Amino acid sequence: MDAPAFARVAFTDAAADLVRRLVGRHGPVMFHQSGGCCDGSAPMCYPDGDFLTGDADICLGEVPVEGLEAPVPFWMSKAQYGYWKHTHLTVDVVKGRGAGFSLEAPEGVRFLIRSRLMTEDESRHFGLL
Repeated sequence: MDAPAFARVAFTDAAADLVRRLVGRHGPVMFHQSGGCCDGSAPMCYPDGDFLTGDADICLGEVPVEGLEAPVPFWMSKAQYGYWKHTHLTVDVVKGRGAGFSLEAPEGVRFLIRSRLMTEDESRHFGLL
């Protein structure tokens, strides 16, 4: 499946592989990035719908993952979005203990955000210029 021309969030191949494994065990998943300290600074992966989003959250998009029927929703707190709205986020996976509530925690790895400033075209597309 081709990625959208303009997306706020993407997965590395390693993160997509882990997401496929987690979906195989837990069913559809979702991500939330709160931006708090400690565990809140890492993207958290939950069974889809287990983390209740509300008016304080924004969906940055649904990330397509090859081999999955449905894309993976990626949410962020609006407060954190205020800081990161000019960045493209890439979800990666690294060795190390993940957050206690995130589905990858027992795997000995954790999800990690890598970011870069959006290009001028991306910023224009998302109405940031």
